[in-house]
Formats: sequence, structure tokens, C-alpha cells
Amino acid sequence: MNDLAIFEQFAPQIPKKFKEGNNAVIYTRVSSAEQEDNTSLASQKKHCDLYAEKRNMNIVGYFGGTYESAKTDDRKEFNRMLTFVKRTKNINYVIVYSYERFSRSGINGASIADELLKKYGVITLAITQELDPTTPSGSFQQKILFLFGQMDNELRRDKVVTGMKELLIKGYWVWSVPRGYKDLNKGKATQRKLVVNEEGKLLKKAFEWKAYGQLSNVEITRRLNKMGVDISEKRLNNLFLNPFYCGIITSKMIPGQVIEGTHEPLISRELFLEVHNIRKEKRTQGFVHDKDNENLPLKVFIKCDKCGQAMTGYLVRKKGLYYYKCRTKGCKVNRSAKAMHELFKTAISAFQVEKEEFEIVKMQIEEQMAVFFKSRMDNARALKTTLSELKKKLATIEERFVMGEIDRNLYDKYRPKYEKEYFEIEQELNKVDGYSSNLKKAIALAMKICRNPLLLWESTSLANRHIFQKMLFPDGIIYNRELDRVRTTRVNSFFSLIPELTGVLEGYKKGDSVVFDKIPPWVILPGFEPRS
Repeated sequence: MNDLAIFEQFAPQIPKKFKEGNNAVIYTRVSSAEQEDNTSLASQKKHCDLYAEKRNMNIVGYFGGTYESAKTDDRKEFNRMLTFVKRTKNINYVIVYSYERFSRSGINGASIADELLKKYGVITLAITQELDPTTPSGSFQQKILFLFGQMDNELRRDKVVTGMKELLIKGYWVWSVPRGYKDLNKGKATQRKLVVNEEGKLLKKAFEWKAYGQLSNVEITRRLNKMGVDISEKRLNNLFLNPFYCGIITSKMIPGQVIEGTHEPLISRELFLEVHNIRKEKRTQGFVHDKDNENLPLKVFIKCDKCGQAMTGYLVRKKGLYYYKCRTKGCKVNRSAKAMHELFKTAISAFQVEKEEFEIVKMQIEEQMAVFFKSRMDNARALKTTLSELKKKLATIEERFVMGEIDRNLYDKYRPKYEKEYFEIEQELNKVDGYSSNLKKAIALAMKICRNPLLLWESTSLANRHIFQKMLFPDGIIYNRELDRVRTTRVNSFFSLIPELTGVLEGYKKGDSVVFDKIPPWVILPGFEPRS
């Protein structure tokens, strides 16, 4: 048999990479929206079109045309282009401006281009880096260019990461604005001014509910959703775990470091620690620390007068007695729980209002409150006028900028200034808003508590004790070991006047005349004085 044609079916086929044709697709890409604004995409498309026209190539599709990071090849437009090329049987070329526009993933990008060539017969061409990938030397050069793209990407990343680390160590937040915050001065990290916004005030309640109300995440999420804050349990848990909200910055970029941030804290550090029941002491032989214990309701709430640190509680097993102890090493301030509770009960007894005193005390508090809030409301009216003027200024500067009357520099200089002033006045107004409508309810609640505050504290649950303590003494109480007494720096305004009023009434019972005009409004007690 001399006819060899019959054996052609057994001969290797001509590699697809050598197939002839002039059909091509163009892929353009930029790394960021800012780059897109500089018309880089249009420039890439224009030069790719000219390249194809000079070589009589037929463009059958355009892909990309947007910003996609090329650090990985998991890109929407890039993968759409690959799918089109592989499914369309007559594509011969993929045209890009440069190989880094195709991919910056190094050997992975080179593998994709190699697969297109060997499996589908499609050549990847870069118009600014002309070479022939079908030849050994051209293929080698192409791979080198892909690797250089990856190396350049890694160098850029290293430079950016180094800069971010330096900013983090200085206390600047380098990422997007966290939930519950507003940036009053957008720009470079060193120029930002992160402050708590309206949602942040509600998120603060979540921390308080968790720490003092012992509420579950499910219940807290339900309450927040009802108040208009759309948050899931998972996101809420992440929020509780983030020390950013108490003014501290931590990051994987600076492992093991805790940095004091330059931003406004949403909550105090004490509240953050209370949420997590964190205590600095470790277990040692002889006593154990309790996370939550009915016998130690004043843990963390009471602070050491000597060093200012919160006191924790522990149990001496041999004696079966509970103690409070200062956290600071070497401070040695220590007191039995029984004795500490007696001091605290003596303190809160100063706020008790007897039945025959109830109406007159209530009336005086209402009058004092009315005087106080009148000045607040007058101040609110002045603030609203200023707010209206600022709103007009913001509208005017926006209009003048749009009309071209002022340039970008002036606009960027004054707009943040007005926005900052506007936000600060809004915050001040929020403090006043709703006072008058809730005033009577607040006074009624305060008076109800003061009918028998001692019984209320002794008979309620641990969670309710925490709420009661914080409501009466927002900043907690301070214990002085030398004098063996407790005091506070602040009493809730709705309660602060009561000891003074009841003291005056006590004097009246003894024959003194009552002159209520001489009672100073909003007494802030320097300490606690039991009633005689």
C-alpha cells in the first residue's frame, strides 16, 4: 500500500497557536476610580484601536473599561473576557496596553496567557511591549514582564503597608470610617477628624445594655433594629470586640501593639472592659476571682482613691469571705465586701425621702429643673439660629462652587469648617432635645427610687443593681482606705438635690425656718453625708 494519505488521521495535528486569522478583543483596566477619572481607560482603548487598525485586525469585542485590581485574577470583567475568548472559536488575539494591564499576579498571569496560546490558539499582545509570544525567546520575555509586574506590585504594596504602619503607630485610623462615626475633615489620615455620629450614640447604648443590663446580643439587636439601627448579631459581636470604640487602635499590621488613637472614643475604656468582664488579676493560691457574683455587686464600679484604678473582687476560700481589692500592683488597698457594702448603703441612704417629705421635695425638684432647663431651652433657640445661618453658608458655598465663582481650594477650605461647626451645634442641640417632654417622667422615676433606695438596691437582681448604681452615680464611687469612706465625683442631676432638700426639711422639723431660695441648684456632692 503506497497511498500514505490514509495515515494522516494518525499524524499529530498542527498546534492551534499557529492558526491564522485577524479577529481580536481589547481589554482595558485601571486600578482605581481616581485613575479612571484621569481618562486612562480612554487612552488605553484609543492606542489599542490604532494598533489593531495598523495591522488590519478585526475587533470583535471590548472588555474591561473599569477599575479592577490586578493583584489577583479573580476579576469580573477579566473573567468575562476569558470566557468569551474560550467559547468563541475564531478569536486570534487579546490586545492590552501593557502586560501589567492584563495581570500583575506574576507566574499566574503568565500561565493564563500561556494557556490561551497553547490550548485555544489565542495570542496575548501588549502594544507597548511588542514581542512574539509564539517564539521561545518571545515567550520567555513575556513571562519576565509578568514577573516584573508582580514584583512592582509587591514593592508598591510594601511601601503602602510601611506607610500605613507608621500612621497606625501614631494613632491615625487609615481605613474607611467605622460604623457609628463621621469624618469631619476628609483627606489624608493625619487630617481626619473622626467623631461619633447619631448612630454611634445608639451603638453606645448597646455597650451599656451589655455591660450593665446583662442583655443578650439577640435582645440588643432587637432593640437597635427597633430604634432604626440595622445590625445583625454577628456585626454586633464584632463591634463589642473592637477596642477602636474605646479610643484604642489594634491591627494585624502592628501585632502585639496597642495604640492610643487620635479619634473620639465612643465609650470609656472601663465600659469596654465591663462588657468583656476583663480583670487584670490572675488566680493565685488562697483566693479566686469571680466573673459575676451576687456577693460582689460593686466590682469595677468602685475605684481606688490612691491610684484611681477600678477594684475587683475575690473569695478567700478558707474564710469563706469576699473582698474587694485594688487592681494596681503594690497598691494593697483591700476591704471586706461586707464592710464595703455597709459604707455604700450608708451613702445611698442619704437619698431617701420620707413619706411626709415626698410632695414638697418633688415640688422643689420640679421648680429647680424648670429653672435649669429654661436656660437650656433659651440656649437651644440661639443654637438653632446659628445652625440655620450655617446651613445657608453651606448652601451658598455649594452654589458658588458649582457656578465657578470660587475655586476648589477655597471650597475645600471652608466647606469642612462649616460642616464641623454644623455638626458640633447639632450635637449640642441633641443634648437639649426632648428634655421638656421627658422631664416629668424622669422626676417621677427618681422620686420613686428615693422612697426606699436601700431596699431597692438590696432586694433586686445583680443586673438591676448595676443599673441602679450607674444611674445614681454615673462615674462610679471612690474608696479611701485611710479614712475608710466612699465618695463620688458626680451624682445624677435628678438625684443630686435630694440630700440638700431633705437636710433642710430635717432642720425644719427641729424648729429651723425653711428658705428654699437659698438652696443652690444642681448640688454636686463632694462626698456622701448620712442624714442625722
